[in-house]
Amino acid sequence: MSYYPVLLDLSGKKTVVLGGGRVGQRKIETLLEYGASVYVIARDMTPELQDLLLKGEIKLLGHEFDESFVKDAFLIVIATNDRDLNKRVSAFAKESNILVNTVDQPEECSFIVPSIIKKGDLIVAVSTSGKSPALAKMIREELEHRFGIEYRYFLNMMGKLRKELISSGKSETERTRIFHDLVDSLILKLMAAEDIAAIAVELGDILDKKLSPDDVKQYMRDE
Repeated sequence: MSYYPVLLDLSGKKTVVLGGGRVGQRKIETLLEYGASVYVIARDMTPELQDLLLKGEIKLLGHEFDESFVKDAFLIVIATNDRDLNKRVSAFAKESNILVNTVDQPEECSFIVPSIIKKGDLIVAVSTSGKSPALAKMIREELEHRFGIEYRYFLNMMGKLRKELISSGKSETERTRIFHDLVDSLILKLMAAEDIAAIAVELGDILDKKLSPDDVKQYMRDE
């Protein structure tokens, strides 16, 4: 099967996780990290999930699956050891046009989850189309050494500069040239070396204005 790569905005969207064991816990923690509103269906939950429930960070729909629990869901993650239940819930989700992922059963999924590297707004996804999650993990671990925290800082800077340049009145051609000059510059390496003074000079030359180290720190700061 050939999969179409896509990044989803889960902010505030109802996501239902079926299963409260360790696998379900890992899935829930990741979904919360990306802003999903997480609802759980589980007979039992790990102590960590019980703590999240007490804090109000997740909600318990019930102990047994019921179709009414998921009719308005944006996405369903199935993480149980009951293959018959997994198949039944997956079939319902597909019939209802709800995105569904069944852990370790790609044939029951409408999407699969890649192995992810995240550095701020930089997301690198590695997938083997469900054929070898272990290989995807190995490749991800190799790539993690390639992308340091400087990419997070650089994208913070690029996002702020993009807004500035769009409102500056510069032509699209000029803006494009500046964006390419920024990417081709030494700024990423200087960020890795934490040489803020040198970044101020390099960035100032590209933007044709004088910048201080404090200006650079402001550009690099998280929103």
